[in-house]
Amino acid sequence: SGYSQAQEVSEDIIDMIDREADGSDSLEGFVFCHSIAGGTGSGMGSFLLEELSDRYPKKLIQTYSVFPNQQETSDVVVQPYNSVLTLKRLTLNADCVVVLDNTALNRIASDRLRIQNPSFEELNSLVSTIMAASTTTLRYPGYMNNDLVGMIASLIPTPRCHFLMTGYTPLTLDRQNLNVRKTSVLDVMRRLLQRRNMMVSTPTSAFKDGKYISILNIIQGEVDPTQVHKSLQRIRERRLADFIPWGPASIQVALAAKSPYLESAHRVSGLMMANHTSVNSLFQRALKDYDALRKRNAFLDNYKKQDMFKDSLDEFDDSRDVVQNLVDEYKACERPDYLEWCGA
Repeated sequence: SGYSQAQEVSEDIIDMIDREADGSDSLEGFVFCHSIAGGTGSGMGSFLLEELSDRYPKKLIQTYSVFPNQQETSDVVVQPYNSVLTLKRLTLNADCVVVLDNTALNRIASDRLRIQNPSFEELNSLVSTIMAASTTTLRYPGYMNNDLVGMIASLIPTPRCHFLMTGYTPLTLDRQNLNVRKTSVLDVMRRLLQRRNMMVSTPTSAFKDGKYISILNIIQGEVDPTQVHKSLQRIRERRLADFIPWGPASIQVALAAKSPYLESAHRVSGLMMANHTSVNSLFQRALKDYDALRKRNAFLDNYKKQDMFKDSLDEFDDSRDVVQNLVDEYKACERPDYLEWCGA
């Protein structure tokens, strides 16, 4: 119903967006925050993605998309349907999707921050930390990655594989003590490559077998560039990151200023934005849950009342095909003949 409700108020929404866009000096793109499972985040979010890509075809669309917690039973029984329908739009209409997985956020809160039952406020604090760090180079311009196009272009070599994982270290919440701790650049860059600091929950085997397509580390704080070079050399010597065989095996590093208005418990902190093939395990999980409902044709009555599904349920099948093709493409990325596979 979120999709049809968005259609009803579409003129008002598009009018607001157009007004803001017209008032911009140099509009580069849109940043979009939503959930993929609920009615509003998936339905209205999907509608807006389609509208924006149709209305502003030359502008970038970057999304921060929250994926559902797989370890809890959802209040929304049609969550698998919503997820697959939204993933189709994220694949076809977005240029970059930063994946925020509720399963991983809860794990990080309990394992790393010692919070057994994290509140929405505490989980949102983790998300806002990621969002703030990922836009640092745009807000405090430096000599590189100071525009959205430059940042995204370096991370996404092929159009469809644009789902990014993030990691952040050291993690603290506002209410935790602010004793300044010594943290070296090597410590930060090494920890960023550890699975436990990732904001996406992938099976251990999938992460070990998967490969990095690209990595961008945004390091904030008092950093000497020579420390960065030494750290990269150590990471290369220890082979801590396994890259795709058909592209450059390099970690890009951007140095950014810290906000002068916020106290920090750490001298150096870092965010990693990575394109990693194991992200396809999230999509496989969504397809598995979708197939379990679809083969029984469960909970479809409300969808059949909507214009999109009135005549047939082809939209479901089409969405499933798009997500399956995305899974296949990420798997193909791990092979040396990926570029031939793309051209086939």
